[in-house]
Amino acid sequence: MLSHIVLGAVLALLVVLTVCGNVLVCLAVCATRRLRCVTNCFIVSLAATDLLLGALVLPFSALLELSAGAWPLGASFCNIYVSLDVMLSTASILNLLAISMDRYLAVTAPLRYASLVKPLRVAAVLAVIWLVSVGFSFVPIHMGWNTLDGSVQNVGKGGGGGEDDDGTTGTCKFNLNATYAIVDALFTFYLPLAAMCWSYCHVFRIARSQARRIVAARRAGGCTSSSSHWGVLAVAAREHKGTVTLAAVVGVFVVCWMPYFTYFTVMGLLERDMRGAAYSVVLWLGYANSALNPFLYAALNRDFRAAYARLLRCQRAKAGHLDSNGAAVGGDLDEGPMSGLKQFFSRAGSVVEGGIMMQELNGKVMPPLRKGKPLMVDTEAFEGSETLRLETGVDGISGLKQHYTTFSS
Repeated sequence: MLSHIVLGAVLALLVVLTVCGNVLVCLAVCATRRLRCVTNCFIVSLAATDLLLGALVLPFSALLELSAGAWPLGASFCNIYVSLDVMLSTASILNLLAISMDRYLAVTAPLRYASLVKPLRVAAVLAVIWLVSVGFSFVPIHMGWNTLDGSVQNVGKGGGGGEDDDGTTGTCKFNLNATYAIVDALFTFYLPLAAMCWSYCHVFRIARSQARRIVAARRAGGCTSSSSHWGVLAVAAREHKGTVTLAAVVGVFVVCWMPYFTYFTVMGLLERDMRGAAYSVVLWLGYANSALNPFLYAALNRDFRAAYARLLRCQRAKAGHLDSNGAAVGGDLDEGPMSGLKQFFSRAGSVVEGGIMMQELNGKVMPPLRKGKPLMVDTEAFEGSETLRLETGVDGISGLKQHYTTFSS
């Protein structure tokens, strides 16, 4: 009895975290104008998918766990529930793949990113994601393509679901044959996993290469001041943070879904029902990925963190402050093409800390800088052998000045 209470509490907590976390992501985008951009369409799609999974699937999965596999809601609803489970889990994984491809383009082609990732293309990708998800869920399950004998699962005499002939509560099972298990696992997990690993490895390599180029450029300038030293350290810290983030993203995805799809594939190849405690553990481990996604793909983003703080009435991000040298070390740039970058300025208008990698140019207009704001920023973006250098300053008379210089490295 106590074990059932503990199990119920843990499952209920996971359901609540999944629903609330993804609702928070959707609300953050709706309530924050600068989050409503093409790039975040994939984040919102992922959050909506995981929200539907938490609201429409996880409660019934918890019911099955707590009732020891008994299913009182009928065979037809059982197949709808299984189809929703497969469809939303597949859509969640494919959305993660789309996010990794989006990040790949943002880092490898920052100067062409806005022209490559357009609203119509994003809409087409999202449409493909949902069509593929439906194609691997509702269609084969309701056509009987996933069963050994080609009949629709859970329907007919002895099929389970609802009440059996003796009046007892039936069961709800997801039947598998070898062909369906291999095709489904290959196209909805193993290939997306390979693509994600490939894209994030390239992102990491390019980011590390950019960091090294910045550090080498600063050292080649012959500056030995403490400010130059701290600039090099800032770039190294940024590289380390990016490495940890990418490792967390890929690591959590693998830890959550690899056990389930391994178990799923083996069960399909053996064409045996191997459901039990081990199956329940790997299944809910996969579900847990939907609860973690809001933290991995949104909370690690500064803009989302600020939106979360406003929605939750927490303390807002701290404003910039002056260091011991009188330099204004501001918060992140909130708008414009340098959105998301750290500010490193001095009162004299010269850069006191190292160059910062700019991985995205979103085409926004820089906001006017008021009196007392930092005077100048100097940042660089790399694409192949081309380097875009952006210098922004205020002369106190004509207001904001921007200067772009493109040169070969």
